[in-house]
Amino acid sequence: MLNNKNIILGVCGSIAAYKSAFLVRLLVKAGANVKVILTPDGANFITPLTLATLSKNPVYTQYFEEETGVWSNHVELGLWADLILIAPTSANTLAKLATGICDNLLTAVYLSAKCPVYVAPAMDLDMWKHETTQQNIARVTSYANTIIYPTSGELASGLYGEGRMAEPEEIVSFLTNAIKQSLPLFGKKAMVTAGPSYEAIDPVRFIGNHSSGKMGFALADELARLGAEVTLIAGPTAQKTEQSLKRVDVVSAEEMLNACSSLFPETDITVMCAAVADYRPKTVSTQKIKKQENELVLELEKTTDILASLGKVKKPGQILVGFALETNDEENYAKGKLEKKNLDLVVLNSLNDKGAGFKSDTNKITIFNKALQRTTFETKSKVAVAKDICEAILKL
Repeated sequence: MLNNKNIILGVCGSIAAYKSAFLVRLLVKAGANVKVILTPDGANFITPLTLATLSKNPVYTQYFEEETGVWSNHVELGLWADLILIAPTSANTLAKLATGICDNLLTAVYLSAKCPVYVAPAMDLDMWKHETTQQNIARVTSYANTIIYPTSGELASGLYGEGRMAEPEEIVSFLTNAIKQSLPLFGKKAMVTAGPSYEAIDPVRFIGNHSSGKMGFALADELARLGAEVTLIAGPTAQKTEQSLKRVDVVSAEEMLNACSSLFPETDITVMCAAVADYRPKTVSTQKIKKQENELVLELEKTTDILASLGKVKKPGQILVGFALETNDEENYAKGKLEKKNLDLVVLNSLNDKGAGFKSDTNKITIFNKALQRTTFETKSKVAVAKDICEAILKL
């Protein structure tokens, strides 16, 4: 969730500033781009060098450098950020956020920013409980900012109680969950199939196809980025996902059918992108078939049509998306699949289009909806195509 997010971390004057070093490290490890703004009082507790080394960015402390005149543009910093996190937030800075006092770079960026702001207070027990502090918390919250409340524990004063800044791991978890809950598919369960199926002839040979799984994996990643809880059912492929999601590996069409049938009843969105074999050998040799002088004849039987099976039991509210890879009369075949298999969308690929089909890093698609409305896209990377498909799903 934090990967490639631009985060401004404000560090104020508090003994808890030492935790900011660990916090920066965790944010960077999660893939975030971190810029630190250190208040003058904050610099008494932790050095700019420490935070610059960990964030891999210069640390901002003043509006401008006196020796060079280089200006730290607070407006640009505010617009750059996807979110602002002030941790620790001292009682002094909390009061400034509540009343609009703008006497340092951090408060100037705060007032310029249009992104979500998260505030993690850190102060002694009596300061935290003081009526003024609680009024400031209420005012800061009323401005649509989010408080990451302090916990109870041993405080720098030697007292024990509330006021201790949340631990860095807790803050990162809080941010991750907050971002996830703001995403359009939060709370939805999605199932994606990807890759080929292999149908055994004997212990060493199989019937298969050239599917790499790239398109299905890109779709699984994009659905996860949109907040869905994704299960990826993958045939034999070397592909890996970028997102944290559940993966179920299968080999044959029957294994994929069983996995899909088990998960489908609880699924909100299902995208059947796998290239599943339509036929399999009627009998599978238990020993390797030796080369023969005469012809070898394989008798094939149909596999179960997984997409059609799911379409028959689809409940109201479930979204079912299928793919059609064709070589001729493409649109009619795609429309026929949409209607016969009770799909909400069908994504058409044509092997006649340059840059489309198996193994390629690009694809060219046409999407049909239930009303047979047609949307055609230019050739794009499969990652970009996945975004287009998910945008069509969101419209449903």
